[in-house]
Parts: sequence; structure tokens; C-alpha cells
Amino acid sequence: MNSPQTRRRRVPAMAPDDRRAALIAATVPLLHEVGIEVSTRRIAEAAGVAEGTIFGVFPDKQSLIVAALLQALDPQPTLDAIAAIDPRAGLRKRLAAAATLINDRFTESAHLMTGARKLVLASNAHPDAAARMARSRELLQAVVADLIAPDAALLRRSPGTVARLLLLFCGANSFGPFGDPDRFDGDELVSLLLDGLLVPSDFDHGGS
Repeated sequence: MNSPQTRRRRVPAMAPDDRRAALIAATVPLLHEVGIEVSTRRIAEAAGVAEGTIFGVFPDKQSLIVAALLQALDPQPTLDAIAAIDPRAGLRKRLAAAATLINDRFTESAHLMTGARKLVLASNAHPDAAARMARSRELLQAVVADLIAPDAALLRRSPGTVARLLLLFCGANSFGPFGDPDRFDGDELVSLLLDGLLVPSDFDHGGS
């Protein structure tokens, strides 16, 4: 008979916050693979827990999906990358670099944003999540505006407005019905924003 010292010790149960974090981490890749309709069975298998464990830390499946969406859509990596763009580069170069980063983020997360709109923005069921998503948009616009600010005198609209227009262009490019499959790259979007579409002519510059 095994002595108490040789018996296998029980692994201590995870604290609720740790279990919650582990379930969210297991769900994020499934959202990319399957979408918001992923089953709790698949999530439990990915997390290595019993299905009922999910409901010990989340009131329902939708709450887990929303929490995982917020983590998957965390803007911080993109914010950091935009903030790291060389401030010595010209305005056009800085904006093109930012537009490329935003395009990549929006394209990668387009299907997740569709799910977030359905679960969060189209209802009042998750007000805290909706507030976090709104804050993410504000932070993204703010970091682009800061990138533009040194050259504000070159523009006829404020850095904040120019940043908002660039985000609108990137959003339509990734999410809109005309954005796929022939998406515009960052350089083209910035040219559209700064130059418009008219071919320069003498008339445009005050010629006869």
C-alpha cells in the first residue's frame, strides 16, 4: 500500500482568473479557424478541460466568445508599430507605413470584426465590450493623428480629421463590398488621400 508520501498529489485547481484566461487563449485560434459559431466542445478540447468547466467561469458561451474577440482584436500591437514609425520620414512615407499596418490588421481581423458587430455592436448585451471597442477605435485614430501632427501645416484639415479619413479608407478597403479581392495598398490609399484622383494639369495650378 502506498504511503501518503508516495501517493500522487492532486494538481491544485486553477484560480478562476487563470482559468478564464486559459479558456480565452484557447478560444482565440478557434475564432480565426471556425468563427463565432465554434462549439463549447471544441473550446473545451482545445483548453484540455471538461465542457462544463467553461460555465464555471463564464455565464454562457457568448460571454466567452465576446471576451476572446476582444483579446483577438486588441489594438496594442498595431498602436505600438505605428508609434514606432520613423518620425524623420516624410509625411507621405509615414502615412503609407501606417496605412499598410492598418490594412494588415483590418484584413486579418475582418471576419472577427463581423462577429464583433453581430455580438457586441448590434445589441446592448455587452456594454463594457462595446465601450472597449470604441476606445480601441479612438486610440487608433489618436496614434495616427500624432503621426500626422508634425506636418499639420501642410494639410487643410486637422490631423484628427485626416487620421479619421485614412481609417475610413482602410476600413472600406478591408471590410467594404468593393475591398475584395483587389485591395489597394498603403501607398495607393495615401495617394488617394493626399492627391485625389485628378491628373495634375496647368488649369489646376492656376493656368489658363
